Parts: sequence; C-alpha cells; structure tokens
Amino acid sequence: MRRTVLRPPSAARSLITTTALSLVFACAHAAPAAAEEPNTPPNTPPLVSAGFYDPPADLPAADGALVRTEPLPLALSLPSIGGQRLPGTATRLMYKTTDSTGQPAAVTGAYIEPAAEWRGAGPRPLVAVAPGTMGQGDSCSASMGLERPISLNGDSVSVGYEDIGIYRLLAEGAAVVVTDYVGLGTTDRLHTYVNRIDGGHALLDAVRAARALPDASITPDSRVGLYGYSQGGGATASAAELQPEYAPDVPLAGAYVGAPPANLTEVIDGIDGSALVGALGWALNGFLQAHPDLRPVAEEYLNDEGREALEDVSTACIGDGILDHAFGSSKNWTTTTGQSLGEVVEAEPAVREVLDDQLLGTTRPATSVRVATGVQDDIVPHEQARQLAVDWCAAGGEVTYEAVQIPDLGKGLLTNHLVPLLTDQGKAISWLTDRFNGAAAINNCNTLPEQP
Repeated sequence: MRRTVLRPPSAARSLITTTALSLVFACAHAAPAAAEEPNTPPNTPPLVSAGFYDPPADLPAADGALVRTEPLPLALSLPSIGGQRLPGTATRLMYKTTDSTGQPAAVTGAYIEPAAEWRGAGPRPLVAVAPGTMGQGDSCSASMGLERPISLNGDSVSVGYEDIGIYRLLAEGAAVVVTDYVGLGTTDRLHTYVNRIDGGHALLDAVRAARALPDASITPDSRVGLYGYSQGGGATASAAELQPEYAPDVPLAGAYVGAPPANLTEVIDGIDGSALVGALGWALNGFLQAHPDLRPVAEEYLNDEGREALEDVSTACIGDGILDHAFGSSKNWTTTTGQSLGEVVEAEPAVREVLDDQLLGTTRPATSVRVATGVQDDIVPHEQARQLAVDWCAAGGEVTYEAVQIPDLGKGLLTNHLVPLLTDQGKAISWLTDRFNGAAAINNCNTLPEQP
C-alpha cells in the first residue's frame, strides 16, 4: 500500500504538476511530428513483449553485448511521404554492463534510427542520451517514456520529459541511443540512482549496444557524443572521465554535461525540503543496495517513517515522488536525534566515504565537455556544478562553461532547475552538432573566474 508521507500546499502542487506536464506537452511543438499511433485507442497497454524487462540468468561476457531486442512503438510519430515514420524507427534494447561492484548487470534502453538525413560531415553520428531523474520504479524508464510520455496507472505518475531533447537530436539527423540505467526498467534490482560508476558504464555500453544492431545506419567511424542533464549530466560527466579505461573502443567527440550532481554531499542539502525530496530516498535505496555494509548505519538512524518512505519511493516515478513527498524534511525520517540525512553523512565516516567516492571532477575528461548550469539552480546547486568545471579546467580539460541566466523562479519548486533544461537545450544540441562536424570547441577556462 502506498503511504503519503507529506503533501505540498495545494498551490505549490498545482505549479509543480503544471510544470511537469508542460514539459511533455511541449514535445508536440519541439518534435518534428507529434501524434498518436494511428488506430491506437487511448490507454492501450504498452506494446512490450511479456518478460522483456526480466533479465536472463546468464548474461554475455562482453560489456555492451546485446541480450535481446524488439520493436519499440514511439508514441509521438507520423508517417512521412516516403512511408518511413517520423522522427524515426525505435528498437527496445537489453544489453550487458558491469556495475559498481564489478558484477555483470542487464540494462535496458532504446535506439532510434532517425528518418532525417544527416547533412553534416562524415557518417551519421550517434548521441548517447543519459536521462534525467525518472524515479526508481520499473515503469519509470526512459525507454517506456518514449512509448508512453505520460503514464497514469493509478499508482504511479511517469513523465517522459527527455523525449523533447531526443526528438530534437533526431531532427538533426543524429542517431540516438538512450540508456535506462542499472535497475531502471529491469526487474532484478533497484535502480542505483546517481551512482557515477553505474551511470557512466551504462551510458558507454549503450553505445556498444547500438553499434551491434545489424540494421543501424551508424558505422564504426560515426562520431559519438554524450548528452545529459541533471542525473543525466552526472552520468555524462562520469562517462567522460571513465571512457579511457572502461571503453577505449568508444572514442568521444564531445559531452554535454547539464546541471550535474557532481558533489552529492552538497546536492543532499539542496534537495532536502524541496519538491524533489523523494530523490533522497532513491539515492539511499541505491547505495544501500550497492553497499550492504551500510545497512546497520541506516537501521540505526532511520525511524518507521523513514523506512516506509524508502519503501514507498522504491516503486515511485518522478510524478508521484513529487506529489507524495514534496517539501518534506529528511529529519522526519530519522530517529529522535532529529538529524537530517546531510548531518548523518557528516557524522558517519563510512557513509561519507561512499559519497566522496561519487565525487566528479577528480579526473580529466577524455573529450571536450560543455558544462551548463542555471545560476539560480537550488535543487542541484549551481555552485557545485560550477566547481566541476573549475576542477576539470585545473586538470587540463577542454571545457566550455555556460552559466545559464534566468530569474529566480521560486526556491525549492524545481522551476530553477527545470527551466534551464529547456532554455539551454538548443545551444547544447548546436554545440554537440559542431563537434560532429569536426569544429574545435572553445575552451573558456581562462574566463571562468569572471563568470558567475
């Protein structure tokens, strides 16, 4: 049974819901075409083969190796004059990766072969998209969001807002592969939310999986770019750092790193008490799964409300995570000491060590990176995202830093975090397209001290 821990004020709830839904409705204007599949009645069950998201007992040895595929019907598409569907033809994927514990894991995702012609230099490029926060329930995955952008099943509210950027990339003629991350979609484990190793590996292995598709138009010489915002920005940042060692066969042309949660200790403080406080539960669930030695610490600090909240969010998508938990305080989840989760991290060296290991910016990125962050962002705090650019510059990285200027649209409401996702999207895609065309990126590390 789902338990409502705390409901936000009615006016704030309306604002949050309107903001979330408007992101998906905007797809109809941002995509090359937007219509329901013909002859598909409303509320038709997803066209997923039974058991597709159930991993087999044995996985291939090679990272990125395909486990299974099937056609994926895009919810927003139209037939073109030549008969090919716009914006392209999608394939649902399951492939193998290695998780942060060194164990094999099955990951799902999607590859979209664009209908648009690539008119740039060289063969058609490939963009590996790392989705932003979707939730932790198996129904929250980005691949399912491509099939059903808004899912209201009575128990969960899923919003496929990443469809906007994906369709804009397809309109450029770039092929797109999207990862669902470890445990998001697959039924064998929980999603390891904001785990930098799992996210980076899953994204790089998605490229390998796309290359293995027999009918894909990409070639071994296709340039590869990474694209991600928020949780996705953390995954693209991680992949850019991990690529030389983990995936030297996946050379990168550039990586868009939008609003990255680079320092999770600081992100905890930004999220706590906000509309996205449920994300603390997603992170805690994932790290307890990857680090079972932390469970005694969790048992010591969590009270009944905290344990119920963690169980509740483990099946929640972004919409119900917000509506059920917005504006709560993690102090309500802990014992009578009244400590917040941030204070627990400070008090427990074992927990701090795990989060310190998640820090981004300790390794030079293997490709040109564009770090963009809204100067008013208080959910994934602007200062820690900017620090990632500073650290990469100090390490000799080729960094394009963009401070996205917007007015303060309300603290804790998600608006300061979500609006730059849309307002900066065109510039991010243009920057990545320039990398595919062989243009050198502008390294503005020398002007970074002067930028906000």
